[in-house]
Amino acid sequence: MALKCGIVGLPNVGKSTLFNCLSNAKAQSANFPFCTIEPNVGIITVPDERLSKLEELVSPQKVQPTTIEIVDIAGLVKGASKGEGLGNQFLGNIRETDAIIHVLRCFEDDNIIHVEGKIDPVGDKDVIDAELQLKDLETLEKASDKIKRAAKTGNKVAQKEGAFFQLLIDHLNQGKSVRALEITNEDELLLLSSLQLLTSKPVLYVCNVDEASVVTGNAHVDAVKEAVKDEDAEIIILGAAIEADITELETYDERQMFLEELGLETPGVARLIKSAYHLLKLETYFTAGVKEVRAWTIHEGTTAPQAAGVIHTDFEKGFIRAEVIHYADFVKYGSEAASKEAGKLSVEGKEYIVRDGDVMHFRFNV
Repeated sequence: MALKCGIVGLPNVGKSTLFNCLSNAKAQSANFPFCTIEPNVGIITVPDERLSKLEELVSPQKVQPTTIEIVDIAGLVKGASKGEGLGNQFLGNIRETDAIIHVLRCFEDDNIIHVEGKIDPVGDKDVIDAELQLKDLETLEKASDKIKRAAKTGNKVAQKEGAFFQLLIDHLNQGKSVRALEITNEDELLLLSSLQLLTSKPVLYVCNVDEASVVTGNAHVDAVKEAVKDEDAEIIILGAAIEADITELETYDERQMFLEELGLETPGVARLIKSAYHLLKLETYFTAGVKEVRAWTIHEGTTAPQAAGVIHTDFEKGFIRAEVIHYADFVKYGSEAASKEAGKLSVEGKEYIVRDGDVMHFRFNV
């Protein structure tokens, strides 16, 4: 399952520094391979200590982690919804992503000029939000015009859809993003998904702070937390400049010592990737054999046949059963054979809901 996140933010907030840190993440850990598809797109693996442990126990020929595609969406400025700063192109790039990583400047530095002349992360957020909201209004108004014509003929479905569109338009006209609107009706959720609205995408706010604030945050971070409390969003505190320094250190021990001095356990980019994964309500299951140990990405609530289909559609079509060992049991007993002997291997059918960390083997017939 391909996961695509877009990094947005105003100029001089640390967005490019963060993207460059992600591109150099291979220097932080062997579990962070990175490759460039084009100048502003990269693939980076999701850090998962469980995969390393399974590799240690199984000694496979190959290890395959799950990945995230990171897109550096530059050029998003005030007026983007009207085409300013190549706005249409970059708003189109956001539409193609699963989630948005919104970098906010939460540090003071007279040597780095702010595009608005002052440090105001909530104001910066509002600028970006306004452009995305205006673009969504444009999308909805076009769609609404078509629905209204159908509704006038007495089409009941069109009338319901038209009412829903108006609800979204009214919400956006209040300066609120769609993700802050609570929607539980399944038909409305499906319709919303088909619209691909920019402000319906989940957001991870990255508060870019200085070294003194990297552990506890600061007043700017507090302001951001208050501003987004009603959104379906996550917040992490990270120092992009610190992350850049970490990438310059050559050895693992040097990096760990540097982190410890700052009071941190892991690099911020690792926390960022994990947060993006969590934001999209994704989980990981594993397959483990001598040829390959591999992590597979699934959505929460995925059934065993659906999980098998992530490997190959034939696995789902011809699903017979799944043999499952929970990760903690696999580690405790050290192997599939030992786990089975201890009675920790279960045989599950089509109704089984896969749990995060399950080690699975599928039986199928096509």
